[in-house]
Amino acid sequence: MKKSDVLCCLGVESTADDFGVGIATFKGEILANASSGYVPEEGGIHPREAARHHAEAADKVLGEALSKAGTKPTDLALIAFAQGPGLGPCLRTGATVARALASYLDVPLVGVNHSVAHIEIGKLETGAVDPVTLYVSGGNTLVSAFDSGRYRVFGETLDIALGNCLDVFARTAGLKQKRGMPLGAALEQLAANGEKLISLPYVVKGMDISLSGLLTAATTLLRKGECRLEDLCYSLQEHAFSMVTEVTERALAHTEKKEVLLTGGVAANRRLQEMLSSIAEEHDAKFNVVPRQFATDNGAMIAWTGVLAYTHGLVTPVEESFVKLRWRLEKVDVPWIK
Repeated sequence: MKKSDVLCCLGVESTADDFGVGIATFKGEILANASSGYVPEEGGIHPREAARHHAEAADKVLGEALSKAGTKPTDLALIAFAQGPGLGPCLRTGATVARALASYLDVPLVGVNHSVAHIEIGKLETGAVDPVTLYVSGGNTLVSAFDSGRYRVFGETLDIALGNCLDVFARTAGLKQKRGMPLGAALEQLAANGEKLISLPYVVKGMDISLSGLLTAATTLLRKGECRLEDLCYSLQEHAFSMVTEVTERALAHTEKKEVLLTGGVAANRRLQEMLSSIAEEHDAKFNVVPRQFATDNGAMIAWTGVLAYTHGLVTPVEESFVKLRWRLEKVDVPWIK
């Protein structure tokens, strides 16, 4: 079979600070996964500046993905894009690119839920079939599992996401984001040298968690200058990770599923991996963690989820391809799982 005979989907990811383009075959082979990240000069993500970055980077990232895949635009059978949830200006930039490609190539368009895509790329790359999933990133903190046609949310953050909590503390501590090393990774390095566990707020309400009080307490201690930075990083991680691990374990006990999947940008943290692996072992469940190259936001996960949706009858007409800033995970039909 010639490469041009292989059906491929191109996926566009643009929910936050990364503009990514991935290409996946209909059989689940990832041919390319290119991206360009927006790095603010100071502070967190500025949505309009990030969207401007995405618009300027789109052509280069598209070209890089097609080159890596050895695929011509005319070989593409499908275009998928992250339709939500995410930051409005960023989402609209990616949607515009995807619509233009689908219209020019005269191929179907599929809008993909960003959260579902993180789960599906994790399942594809690890071989997990029916896991309890902890999805943790800069914008999301969710414990979910599949039931009755959709992914159901068993627990989530009531305020800020886990990745955002770690990033805000890291910026307050003066840590700098470098290309190839996000703030969370810099904080993880310092935490590894922590020696003292400092008491901080631990808030689990039913199956949900709250992180804002933890962040406030940690930053207050940081500004007082009475604690080693390494100890604060260590303590912040231990408290936050213990919260999400507790909720994940409860969901695992309730569902009696035999797999645990850790996905999203924070999944790269080895301490969090250790905690999740431990509770999985206690419940005789297999622990899976998404590979690092697919942990952060990426186009490959959008492409693969687009394939799943399209091959099970889901297509997004251009006139219905408006972005959904608050598209909840449990609102998405998942017909490819029986």
